[in-house]
Amino acid sequence: MTRKSLGVWQWSWLGCVVGGCLALGATAALGQATHRFALGEQDFLLDGQRLQIRCGEIHFARVPREYWGHRLRLCKAMGLNTVCAYLFWNYHQWDPGRFEWSGQADAAEFCRLAQQEGLWVILRPGPYACAEWEMGGLPWWLLKKDGIRLRSRDPDFLAAGRAWLKEVGRVLGPLQVTRGGPILMVQVENEYGFYGDDVQYMGEMRQALLDAGFEVPLFACNPPYALRKGLRDDLFNVVNFGKDPAGGFKALRQVQPRGPLMCGEFYPGWFDTWGFPHHLGNTPQYLADLEYMLRNNASFSIYMAHGGTTFGLWSGADRPFKPDTSSYDYDAPISEAGWIGEKFHATRNLMAKYLLPGETLPEPPAAHPVTAMARFTLGQSAAIFDNLPAPIEVGAPRNMEAYDQGRGCILYRAMLPAGPAAELSAKEARDFAWVFLDGKLLGTMDRRTRQYRVTLPERLAPACLDILIEAMGHVNFGPEVHDRKGLHGPVVLQAGATGTREPGPWQVYRLPLDEPMLAGLRWRPGQAAGPAFWRGEFEVTHPADTFLDVSTWGKGVLWLNGRCLGRFWNIGPTQTMYLPGPWLKAGRNEVIILDLLGPQEPVLAGLEKPILDQLRPQLDFAKKAPRAVLMLESVAPVHTGTFTPGSAVQEVRFAQPARGRQLCLETLSAMDGKPFAAVAELDLLDAEGQIVPHTAWTIAYVDSEERISEDGAALNAINGQTADFWHTEWSQAQPHHPHRLVIDLGQTTVISGLRYTPRPGNSAVGGRIKDYRVYIAPMLARSAGDAANP
Repeated sequence: MTRKSLGVWQWSWLGCVVGGCLALGATAALGQATHRFALGEQDFLLDGQRLQIRCGEIHFARVPREYWGHRLRLCKAMGLNTVCAYLFWNYHQWDPGRFEWSGQADAAEFCRLAQQEGLWVILRPGPYACAEWEMGGLPWWLLKKDGIRLRSRDPDFLAAGRAWLKEVGRVLGPLQVTRGGPILMVQVENEYGFYGDDVQYMGEMRQALLDAGFEVPLFACNPPYALRKGLRDDLFNVVNFGKDPAGGFKALRQVQPRGPLMCGEFYPGWFDTWGFPHHLGNTPQYLADLEYMLRNNASFSIYMAHGGTTFGLWSGADRPFKPDTSSYDYDAPISEAGWIGEKFHATRNLMAKYLLPGETLPEPPAAHPVTAMARFTLGQSAAIFDNLPAPIEVGAPRNMEAYDQGRGCILYRAMLPAGPAAELSAKEARDFAWVFLDGKLLGTMDRRTRQYRVTLPERLAPACLDILIEAMGHVNFGPEVHDRKGLHGPVVLQAGATGTREPGPWQVYRLPLDEPMLAGLRWRPGQAAGPAFWRGEFEVTHPADTFLDVSTWGKGVLWLNGRCLGRFWNIGPTQTMYLPGPWLKAGRNEVIILDLLGPQEPVLAGLEKPILDQLRPQLDFAKKAPRAVLMLESVAPVHTGTFTPGSAVQEVRFAQPARGRQLCLETLSAMDGKPFAAVAELDLLDAEGQIVPHTAWTIAYVDSEERISEDGAALNAINGQTADFWHTEWSQAQPHHPHRLVIDLGQTTVISGLRYTPRPGNSAVGGRIKDYRVYIAPMLARSAGDAANP
């Protein structure tokens, strides 16, 4: 393998085509000729000919293996010539020291199938992926080491990351285009500019891939405003955006003057989180931007071409904490169940206008059959408290990972002496906690609102305290990936004037929701009270795809014939769970459901269509606090300013750093003169000018947010994602400026400035802020129900 430099940033990778070298590769096994793939001055070059990469993202982990071929044929029929595939490290190495590449995790077979369908592959092995996946693909066991710094040159992280990439090279290195396979390029890390700015760390990851035997071009991706962060002159760069390709490529040219233009992630839709509306993309805008890239010889990868389903317990959580739904439909051209419609055909027709010489588009394969299933009852139950394993005896509670557990539920138990009514509090409960005293439910702790206090009644005798915690997916974005689950102490009992005490000792019961746990459940006929598992059976004559209606259930997890289909939650927006036909059996099938709240009725049915957009906020167990009261009257702004027009990120430094727990952004006007305000992302800078982690942030107050016709929730302004945004109401009301957004940072912090990311898109989009003021104080908004604020 030789590498010839074409400039300070650009290279050409030439395939090794002498006989002895080929014998060491995979050519003989694949029966495929090797190719030469290179980066030219303006184009990608395949065997010397221009190649415009028309790529689409598809995650094999989110598609039943039995349907891989079908979905790949759909991608080809839509006009793609390449598919992009993440490797989720934790999917292949859930436990340290053991890798899994078989069955649903057979990445090599997925790549071979892509090649058989005439598709090239762009591989994205991490070590970090994001993708709304559990911990962004990082394995939970890294968090067992206190103080580890993920995605950094921390020696423990580097050692584990190198071992992972070495294994990836062993399994997938033979499938590089230079050895007769379909893999054209390999990505180093993922959107690292969102996270850090360590050029040497990116160099370590690049070198790890080279050491693993990768010889195809290596590249990095970032959004336009983060391209310079971690930038190296020995990595090719692509830019990620959902709108405004001209602006995105202009930013790319500023750091990479020559070479092919490529959008690494182009968003036709967006992902869903529990309790917020289902996202739909702007199809006309998507098509217009796609044609811009096709017409201007820019390559791209549609994220997602087919989203699929995050089966199992693999769904992640957006920051600071917005857990993702199991449905990953994404409003992609190919739906969650592999259906095609208007967006697919419009994309296909557009692609057909820009095919390369000799290309033709095959017809799309037929959809798989769908069936409805009659309603049936789950008639057996197994209460969680009747099925506890042997406990771990501890003096004080620790996080879940400290007990060698990475997901599921965990129970903390302590005996309390007789005593007066008291308030029980914890530093944190990640993510949801149900507090029981002698088996009676007294209240919940909720990470979304940082509500970690529950009132306990007077105890006339010693009583058993149980804190049952459900861990949703580890946060998959930003510094918040250091997301240790379970109960975080100190846990304190405050009994008025009698003082405080920390309960203990504790018994800790691990409930990982794995196969051994399910196999050991003791079933009883009838209904159980409280958190419980439920079991039922149903008959199927002709297995086919269906959508299980879980709308009568509360919150939990569902298994079908031993396969975990994912999570459900009655608040929506998803009210069904996709069940692939190949996972059903002709004859008798078994369903097991864990419901932490208890069902309205323990029944299921199969529907022919999914329910993806049905919110039921009235069923949310979150405490409904009174509307917060804004307290700006006696507070002077720390900064008054005017943002510049456009979509570029703007950084503002205050004349003097300010200290406080809450920050208010007050908008006074918009660029277009209309009454709306929008923020894609708001970051704060500490005394040293570094980004303040969002880990403990919550929205303390917002005067207006659109929650009916789109997801314009205020939380979008602090979730780390710039493709979604906070937007004031517009569908049923249009309140005028000033608009106020108050962020509670969770602790007193020194703030020296802010970083404002406007709503994405061209100059015509509304809500971009013009004039504004910033306030910082210990308290700017307070609710009578806000117990989190001391």
